[in-house]
Amino acid sequence: MMNTTDVLEAFKPYRGDAIVVPGRGGRHWVKMTDNEIIDAPMGDPAMGGHAGFALGLALARPERKVILFDSEGDILMSLGMMVTIAEQAPSNFYHFLLDNECYATTGGQPVPNAKNVAYDAIAKGAGYPRAHAYTELDDLTGDLSGILENPGPVFVALKVYPEVQNEAIGSRRPWQTRTRTEVIQDLRGKLLSA
Repeated sequence: MMNTTDVLEAFKPYRGDAIVVPGRGGRHWVKMTDNEIIDAPMGDPAMGGHAGFALGLALARPERKVILFDSEGDILMSLGMMVTIAEQAPSNFYHFLLDNECYATTGGQPVPNAKNVAYDAIAKGAGYPRAHAYTELDDLTGDLSGILENPGPVFVALKVYPEVQNEAIGSRRPWQTRTRTEVIQDLRGKLLSA
């Protein structure tokens, strides 16, 4: 298994001018990013909402790569998005799953059958042309440039250690510091000027 921050650090050199959607699985990204203006964090929408948002960005901006750091809880809440992404087939869409085998943002409840689910196989079955699975950082790092150089949609399942949030949701400090309006304005300004 890998640490989420190590995975995100490994990705940073390959980011380029890609739009990054740091879903629930990538909340650390907002502290690590080197280009906040083209990040598109949503905060904490209903589980399953990040994939549809990222797909919309990919379809609206086909000249830019869109990278989604998703969670297995989000995927399980919206399995239909995987077949929709595969059907739309955006060649600029890169779907990374940070699988910690639990619902970390709601207290760490275990995901059913977590040790046996093959999310890469689900992605292939849904119609993604390429899907990968990694448990070791060295293996991912060795393949990352090739994954991002080839056209999407691609799905990459990554086993990461859980980081459970046990404080009450209402008393948590939000990890998203920009408002939704600010994110949209930044994306419009940066992407329209590119």
